Amino acid sequence: MSFALYIGGALIFIGGLIYGAVLLEVPTQWIAVGAIVMFGLSCLSAVKATRQKDQAE
Repeated sequence: MSFALYIGGALIFIGGLIYGAVLLEVPTQWIAVGAIVMFGLSCLSAVKATRQKDQAE
């Protein structure tokens, strides 16, 4: 799978979490912190899943 698909899915997932947090009236600063942390973790997992393995010479 491509890196763009992982990031696209992560953004949709984070958007759903933000919407749920707004409905639960979570303070905005904590919503922002959670979104930033989730985006960072998703970038790390996307890179890990899509990186090319080094070829042995």
